Order: sequence, then C-alpha cells, then structure tokens
Amino acid sequence: MSQQSQHILTAVAWPYANGPRHIGHVSGFGVPSDVFSRYQRMAGNKVLMVSGTDEHGTPIQVQADREGVTARELADRYNRVIAEDLTALGLSYDLFTRTTTANHYAIAQEIFKGLYENGYVFPKTTMGAVSPSTGRTLPDRYIEGTCPICGYDGARGDQCDNCGNQLDPIDLINPKSRINGETPKFIETEHFMLDLPAFAEVLGSWLQSKQGEWRPNVLKFSLNLLGDLQPRAISRDLDWGVPIPLDGWRDREDKRLYVWFDAVIGYLSASIEWARRSGDPDAWRQWWQNPDARGYYFMGKDNIVFHSEIWPAMLLGYNGEGARGGTPGSLGKLALPSEVVSSEFLTMEGRKFSSSRQVVIYVRDFLSRYDADALRYYIAVAGPENQDTDFTWSEFVNRNNGELVAAWGNLVNRSISMAAKNFGAVPEAGELTDADRALLARSGGAFSAVGAELGRSRFKNAVTEAFDVVRDANRYLAEQEPWKLKDDPERVKSILHVALQVVDDAKTMLTPFLPASSNKVHAMLGGEGVWSGMPRIEEVDEDGRPPYPVITGEYEGRARWESVPLRPGTPLAPPTPLFAKLDPKVVDEELARLGE
Repeated sequence: MSQQSQHILTAVAWPYANGPRHIGHVSGFGVPSDVFSRYQRMAGNKVLMVSGTDEHGTPIQVQADREGVTARELADRYNRVIAEDLTALGLSYDLFTRTTTANHYAIAQEIFKGLYENGYVFPKTTMGAVSPSTGRTLPDRYIEGTCPICGYDGARGDQCDNCGNQLDPIDLINPKSRINGETPKFIETEHFMLDLPAFAEVLGSWLQSKQGEWRPNVLKFSLNLLGDLQPRAISRDLDWGVPIPLDGWRDREDKRLYVWFDAVIGYLSASIEWARRSGDPDAWRQWWQNPDARGYYFMGKDNIVFHSEIWPAMLLGYNGEGARGGTPGSLGKLALPSEVVSSEFLTMEGRKFSSSRQVVIYVRDFLSRYDADALRYYIAVAGPENQDTDFTWSEFVNRNNGELVAAWGNLVNRSISMAAKNFGAVPEAGELTDADRALLARSGGAFSAVGAELGRSRFKNAVTEAFDVVRDANRYLAEQEPWKLKDDPERVKSILHVALQVVDDAKTMLTPFLPASSNKVHAMLGGEGVWSGMPRIEEVDEDGRPPYPVITGEYEGRARWESVPLRPGTPLAPPTPLFAKLDPKVVDEELARLGE
C-alpha cells in the first residue's frame, strides 16, 4: 500500500473518430492505461483517468465525404461506437468525452491565446498542399513521398516514421495524395506556427531529467528529435475544427486550429469537464497544479513526438517558461507529464493492421465472440509493451486455454468446489505445515513484487509474477492431494484454507488485468459488495446537440492492494467456470475470415 496517497493523472491517447477501433489500437492506449489506473486506485492513490474521441481535422471530413454524411454526423456515429467498445472492454475512465464540446473549444482557445500572448505563436505565410481536383486542403499526413533526409519511401508530409524527423510536405520527393494518388498543388497560405525552437533548451533539460525513469525507447527517440526542432503549423485551411480565437480570424470559415493541436489539449479540457460534472469546478487543479501529483500519458509509439515534445512545449509556453519568458495564462501554471508510457506496434498474423485490406479485427467483433478479460490478458502478457509484437490466433487460443482456463480457472474451480462440497464454507486452518507456510509467504510476498512492476508500467513482468503464484498454488494442491485425505478432515481443512487464501490473493493481484473475472471470484469466495468498479455509459444532453455518450464510473469498490485474511465460516457456493475453453478450430475459422 502507498505510504501517502498521491494524485495520479492517467492521460490516455484520444482514439480518432473516423471509424471503429481495432485490437491493435487498444493494445497501445487502452488496456495498459486501465491496468495502471486500477492498480493505482487499489494502492490508495487518487486517480483521474481521462480521454475521449478526437473528432476534428481533414481525415474526418474525407471519411464523411466518402460516406455521404456531414463531419458532425460521422463523429457522432463513431463517438458512440468507440465509447461502447471501450466500456465493454472494462476501461475505467473517470471521464471519456469528445473534442466537439463547448468546454473543449473554450480550453483549446485559452491555451492558444496564452501561447500567443507569451510570443510562442506567430503567423507565417507558407506553402500549403491542395487537391487539384477538389480544391480542398490536404493534411500533411495524407501526403506521402520519399523522405529528403533518409530516403525512406513512404514518409508522411508531417513526419518520417523511419528517421523520426519532422517534415514539410513540400520537401517530400515525388509527393502523392493518399486519398486519390494525385500530385498535390502547393499554394501560398497564412498559418499560425508554434515556435518549437524556443523550447529546445528547456525541453532538453526536462528530458535529461527523465533518465532512468522513462522507457529507454521513448527517451532516446525524444532526445534525438531535439537537434532539429522546427516551427510547426497549428492552424489549417478547413471549416471543421476549433475556430482561431483572434480578431479577424475567429469568424473565418476557412481557418481552424490544427487537429493535433487541439487534441492534446483534450487531457486538460477533459479534466476540467470532469471537475465540473463532479460538482467541484476546481477539483482538476489537484492533478494539474499540485506539485506532488504525477501525470502518466499512454499511447502507441507513433504518437510519442506529440506527448514528449509538442505537448510539453505547449505547456511550457502557456506557463511562460520557454526562451521568450512570459506569464501563466488564466488557468495558472500547468504540470508537464511525469512519464510518457508508449507501447510499440501490434501486428496481426505477420501483417500490419489494415482496414482496407481486411487485416483487422475490431474491438466490437472480438468481444462479440470472446471474453474481454481474455483479450486484456493477452495484451498484458504478450502485447507490444517494449517491442513490436505479432498477434496470432493460435497463441491467443493457447494462452486462453493453457493459462486462463487450465491454470487460473482450474485453481479457482477445484479449490472452491472442494471446500463448498465438503464444508459449505471457508474452512478454518489447523496447524500449518512448512509447505502451507511457504505458499502463504510466497503469495503474500508477491504483492510487493507485482505492485512494483505495475507502478513502473512493466505489465508483462507483473502479470507473469502473479501467474507464477497461481502455478505454485496448483503445484501445492497436486502435491498435498486433499481429495485423498478422507480420513483426515482437519488436514483437508488446512489445505483448502491455504488454497482459498492464495486464490483470494491471486484474484487481488490479477484485478488490474482481469477486473470482470476478479469480480466473479470475489463473489464465489463469499465476498460482499462491489470488488472492483466497472465503467458505464451516461447520456449527456448539452451544447444544444442530440444526446451523446460519455464513459464514467465509480471505481473505488473494496479492492485494495493487500492480502486480506479470509474469514472462516464464510459461506461458499459451487463455482461456475471462470473462462470458456476455446475449440482449436477457432484458429482456422479466424484465419478464414482474414482470407488466409
């Protein structure tokens, strides 16, 4: 347990609302952030987990045009789909909202004005890309070509994923539109720029202070970018987005804030919206202005630059802490990230996820066929935590059947079944043997080791350690053979009491990973009340728009990060299976869906 409660901000990358999210997406931002948040709550910390759907920008408009709907209609549809899917996955958001709220518009505009007034935003005439056939602006990431720095064929107009450098689409060699293959036309246009070079020194000092704290891949990537920071456009030529809050600009229909600029501000705007909904409009300040608070940002590796360079620069500029100085804006001084927790990429059966090529399985489709906790477990134990990882159906089936069913489910089932059948309640232990004491010490001692790994966002190590306890308990039962001790009921009581205590301990340690099934184990052991809270959807009717969903919930429950002695005499009922065993034919069926 924590010696002193801390305020922990879990800032989760905002899924883009131009379509449903697939399991590769949630392996990067969704499940890791929820595992972390659930552990921190159990450890006694005050967690605020926020995010929402990212709904502005040209890609939304492009997809809306393809479907023959307005950008707003498209965003409304996928906001609901994504919110429902993330709720079904058990992600414990305190608030999952969206970027098209009046609150978000106001906060995004406030950050822009603070940066502008401190001199970190300036207008500049640049060359913008437009589609020759439609006349519509092409977003940088919708232009591809050869990187002028490293020669990589497939660099985007905003960044080269091969060398990591920021790019301008006009500098690409042989640029092409990803929308229709046209060669874009470049015309003069005026935009507002964020003066990133003004933050090079302070960003460098800040990043260097994270040595030994951040994942090495994140820190190395971020430090490598410092040498070539360039001013970056934060406005765009389009009519779908947050208006620019300056005289002569706010009423223009052809200029909006760039979607990436307003999206990262969402962490702050969602926190402020949550505070208002909680009844204390200033509550957000405990996570953003308390010097003892910690902020953890979760995303896939393609978003590192926005969270380790650009968002910190925006916060520094708003605070007046860049090379040009300045004073904090009306919200006051805001905290920088404590850690950027980035996952690598998840591929599928050896191929990159691709909706257009049907190399994809959407969260909704997956959860219609398989247990949410089974997916959460797979992501934790075999996901892309620190290296690119391949999802295969055969490994998913093997881990479900061999680990969730045969190891954990079997331990729960046979321990509770024997106790319920023979005694109807948690039996009282008699004199303990060395083997009994060793297993109890092993289980109780694992809380420290598993908790330390969870606190460092090392989820694979944590869940592996917890499952080692499960395997030790199964080995203990196999060696003690209580089913053979019909003439020694007192010894049977001791064995089953020890086994049930370890089941309860393992349930607690696995709760961050497997919240739904841990709630079932809590009930099987005669536990009362809610063990670990689950998310729910609330319909919001405001801003003069049709109702839309937000995710929220009460997550405190009874779950605490500690071993709690079981009470002898607690009634037990025969258990129900914790996980369903999958037929190996699932592999063939799923590969057939992929066209293998």
